[in-house]
Amino acid sequence: MSKSAPQTHFTRLDQTTREDWQILGGEFISLTRGLPERIVEHLNLLHGDFGGFPIDRYTHSLQTATLALRDGRDEEYVVCALLHDIGDTLGSFNHPDVAATILQPFVSDENYWMVKHHGIFQGHYFFHHVGMDRNLRDQFKDHPCYARTEEFCAIYDNPAFDPNGETLPISEFEPMLRRVFAKPRKSVYKSAMKPATQTEDRPAI
Repeated sequence: MSKSAPQTHFTRLDQTTREDWQILGGEFISLTRGLPERIVEHLNLLHGDFGGFPIDRYTHSLQTATLALRDGRDEEYVVCALLHDIGDTLGSFNHPDVAATILQPFVSDENYWMVKHHGIFQGHYFFHHVGMDRNLRDQFKDHPCYARTEEFCAIYDNPAFDPNGETLPISEFEPMLRRVFAKPRKSVYKSAMKPATQTEDRPAI
């Protein structure tokens, strides 16, 4: 964090003290508060990244979220639509996994599965053009989230490459993103979000 923030001085984790982890826990809480801003910053990296597509990946992300919002989807679903391709820059060979991992602590298991597998399901529309099996998604036919993921790709991801399509600005989605990322549902570090006074003076991480 800032240079004025308290700092520890150990050189090995097995040398740390309770006091060290009080400091680290406080810094961790500060770090997590800035997560929505960092996500928006990373999404902005998709600006101007066309990759040969009719619109850049940033616009595609906004357009996918716009379609979901206009269709009456809840905020969590819309945020999943917004971030489904955020992994394109660092996870070019497994971008759905990157997006799903970012979302996992904050969304339902169903939405996590949908984002994690959307790449295979989206492939139904083009894999046959690049020498791949367009029916790879069929391996999940019996999965309870199959229909959900098929629908996401069919009516939100698939048609969101339209240069003339409605595309709401990121400001429309930022409040939703903040609410969805306000509190993790599941994480090994979930208890670290609680102030020490609420955890019987245990370190906040």
